[in-house]
Amino acid sequence: MAHDHDGSYQPNAKARKQQEKDQRRMEFRRAIESYCDQRQLLREIADYPDLQAVTVWQVSAAISPRNAPQAR
Repeated sequence: MAHDHDGSYQPNAKARKQQEKDQRRMEFRRAIESYCDQRQLLREIADYPDLQAVTVWQVSAAISPRNAPQAR
């Protein structure tokens, strides 16, 4: 581990690349989960004819990560 004079961690190039790779993997995973959630919601509302006008864009806005609480 490379430490700066103030004790903060400064990752080397290999650690930084791994961190970037992990970050891209998590973004991809969140996108897949969001897509699955949208499809599930659309399947659930398919039984209600009055909601058939709901589009994927409206569903994605309803479950947008900006609107949803973070579960961490």
